[in-house]
Amino acid sequence: MVYSYYPGCTLKNKAQDLDKYARMSAEALGFTLEEIQEWQCCGAVYPMATDEIATKLSAVRALNDAKEKGQDLVTLCSACHHVIKRVNDDMQNVEDIRTRANNYMELKEPYSGETKVLHFLEVIRDRIGFDALKEKVVKPLTGRKIGAYYGCMLLRPGNIMAFDDPENPTIMEDFISALGAEAVVYPYRNECCGGYISLKDKELPGKLVDQVMASAAYKGAEELITACPLCLYNLKHSGSGKKLTVSYITELLAEALGVKEE
Repeated sequence: MVYSYYPGCTLKNKAQDLDKYARMSAEALGFTLEEIQEWQCCGAVYPMATDEIATKLSAVRALNDAKEKGQDLVTLCSACHHVIKRVNDDMQNVEDIRTRANNYMELKEPYSGETKVLHFLEVIRDRIGFDALKEKVVKPLTGRKIGAYYGCMLLRPGNIMAFDDPENPTIMEDFISALGAEAVVYPYRNECCGGYISLKDKELPGKLVDQVMASAAYKGAEELITACPLCLYNLKHSGSGKKLTVSYITELLAEALGVKEE
């Protein structure tokens, strides 16, 4: 199975491991991430203004590219996934945005939200299956206590993202368990880390990160995983309390599949 793949800007610089190990793991699991040519930055923040069109066009281009190839579109970065999924919902359901975007872009055929947008974890859960993933594991992560950090953008707004239950998600815990580790459930796993305000206010994100770390450690987690480059950076560099090791979901996956570089 081949999927159109939108990596996003950060996966080309600061989050190269998130990208690299996703591609390697995908091949080990029997599917291919085919990077869209000439993709553009998604903007990282979904524009809330109802009359804002320009900053949504890069997402529409990526979505339409996948449509023309007849492929589903896979993303990894939580921010990219959030923006592209919500713009796709706009193109499906908001006539004014759909009309203006199509008029501006002058596509061969108007785009109306036909592309299916999937996060990498959704491909594993819904197309591969966690039981099949478990069978592919060659280096089980036995004995490791790992907490999932979802953050904000994968889960909310729940009716549009439709990723998992926004209040009590399980997809990352099921993923961790399939790799042979113990999944630690803790209260702050879907709370904000303060990433978007870290440049303006250093103190508040630090407090939020300390809460996340303390919550995970209290429940017995020894390390955390995330799909968000900004969350990973903030969890590593903000706060002054107890620090747990934080890594990307794809690093953990590649390790268990035996394809991670030593």
